[in-house]
Amino acid sequence: MTPAPSPTQKLTLAVVGAATLLVIAVFSMVVVTIGDTVRHFHSTTAWETWALGGMSLGLASALLSTGALADRFGRRRVFVASSAALAAFTALGAAAPSMTIFVGARILQGMAGAGMLAAGLGLIGHAFPAGPARTHATGVWGATLGAGIAAGPLVGAMLPDWRTGYWVQALALAVLAAAALALPESRPQGQPRRLDPLGALAIGLAMILLTAGLTAGHSSWTSAVTLGLLAAGVAGLALFAAIERARRDPMLDLGLFRRPLFVASVSGAAVTGLATVGLMSHLATVLERGLGRGAMTAAGVLAIWSVTSVLVALQARRLPARIGARERLIAGLVATGLGLAALADLGADSSWARLAPGLLIAGIGSGLANAALGRLAVESVPHADAALGSGANNTARYLGSALGIALVAAIITGGGSGAPGLVHGWDHAALVAAGLNLAGAAWVALGRAGSVAEALPLLGTPLRQRLLERLERRRLRA
Repeated sequence: MTPAPSPTQKLTLAVVGAATLLVIAVFSMVVVTIGDTVRHFHSTTAWETWALGGMSLGLASALLSTGALADRFGRRRVFVASSAALAAFTALGAAAPSMTIFVGARILQGMAGAGMLAAGLGLIGHAFPAGPARTHATGVWGATLGAGIAAGPLVGAMLPDWRTGYWVQALALAVLAAAALALPESRPQGQPRRLDPLGALAIGLAMILLTAGLTAGHSSWTSAVTLGLLAAGVAGLALFAAIERARRDPMLDLGLFRRPLFVASVSGAAVTGLATVGLMSHLATVLERGLGRGAMTAAGVLAIWSVTSVLVALQARRLPARIGARERLIAGLVATGLGLAALADLGADSSWARLAPGLLIAGIGSGLANAALGRLAVESVPHADAALGSGANNTARYLGSALGIALVAAIITGGGSGAPGLVHGWDHAALVAAGLNLAGAAWVALGRAGSVAEALPLLGTPLRQRLLERLERRRLRA
């Protein structure tokens, strides 16, 4: 039986949970307001992709740095400062005079939100000891992710215009920053990690270049510009790895990748961002422009998925303790993949109800995965590096999101012109996202076992039989 939380634990969970919800609400509101924003500034599809993915870009580029800052200077201090910064940058987005300023504000929002997420999950890891209490707390944290995805589009659809939505969120964030001052300070014991500005610069540039390359791919995947940007982005990631390997006290200890739990944490988060968040970020656009539905209907349909994920994440603690976080992540990715596959095969005259079964199944999977990822993030690293574990987990999620938003946009726009082409492109994107989730589940399963042969019991009987036959054929050829 889980012991009753102390007043400090209750306060920490309430404030961090509210903060996570607000960060994700700011992140997700744009999916229903982007059409009005683009029309207001008379912008192009490329700018729309940057606006949708800008906050993911900021999150991914700053999460590791802010995690290190939180461990060094205090998690509450970084949490409060980041909350105030997000309030200011959200107000900048509300007052933006041009699409360039708006996209810049979105990137800065992501960088501020990074501090809230990294420090917030570190605060939870410090306040709740390993065991049932932490399982419950990380389940609540996972539920706030889904709640934010539901709340953002609903707020954006209910308010009279997109600027009002950002002003409302900026005010809520300012109140939250004041409330966070009541949290206890949290620092790891021992010497904190040194700051790593070169590593932070390398990962940030790599993210910008990869996102720009995927955005340029809308026009041509074989052009010199597209290939050059993608190659430079990959080189930036290699440079980041080289910098971290050479440092005595790296921002991201590459030795953590020898830990199966850490690999499961970052792999699952990356797939969640790349496939699920990337696809769902375009659902409202497809509903509005492809199926002719209004913003409120689009927000409500998206809420089928997000609210389901909230309810499942909250109840994940009721699963038997013998089912570990990694097994829950595998189950979540499989369910999400099956749900996303059911979203394909739309027609221009399809009802929104056609999407409901797939969204329910995907919501169940996302709830399981989010709860498991929150737990893995703090349990896959040493206790002193809880904020770093959170930063690495969320970096993978939003690195995947930034790339996934651009990738899905490229797939959808490749479906053809007009509403039929948009829907046709969505069908392809949904199947790709489904396949990525199933591949991610297989990867985590293989990583759990350490070898193909040991992982086979985790797979279904038909697939296991095919793998065994293939392995036997390879053995005979050898």
